[in-house]
Amino acid sequence: MLKTLSLFTVAFRSIGRRQQVSTIASIKIEVLQMAGIKGIILDLDNTVVSEDDRYLSPHAETWIETAKSQGFKFFILSNGKRKHRVLYWSKRLDIPAINPARKPLPFAFGKALKRMQLRSSQVVVIGDSLHTDVMGAFFSGCSCIQVASLPHPPRWWEKLFGKWVQIPYPCDRELWELD
Repeated sequence: MLKTLSLFTVAFRSIGRRQQVSTIASIKIEVLQMAGIKGIILDLDNTVVSEDDRYLSPHAETWIETAKSQGFKFFILSNGKRKHRVLYWSKRLDIPAINPARKPLPFAFGKALKRMQLRSSQVVVIGDSLHTDVMGAFFSGCSCIQVASLPHPPRWWEKLFGKWVQIPYPCDRELWELD
């Protein structure tokens, strides 16, 4: 019992130390390099593109291309229900994907690490949700950066837990509408 309690204490403390940013493009690539990060596991829904395909995170595609050109490996893990949509974005961004990933369970994270041929200490998870992305990063031993969630129709658990699960997108930030 004491061992389980201490595991939850460690998990809670490490979640409190996660980095938080407003958009993917606000993450400094040089800082990731200095931290020894070589790979990025990326969430799709409400991180790169809104779940309803209305908004694209500003400068996200450019940031991803810049990071790739500097040697970063990428992998998408998505719990999204529409497989064709995940496949479309996987091809558009030229990043392999696992869908459904069943985050926060560590299995898909392990597959992504294996495919990227990297250790968990060399990978950062970037996503918007505490209960899937941040917890999944913790369970797989990766660092995590939580981004503000792009505007989207709220799901039942977001109505219930809202600010506890996600960071709202800042009102003063630009949004890119998809055509």
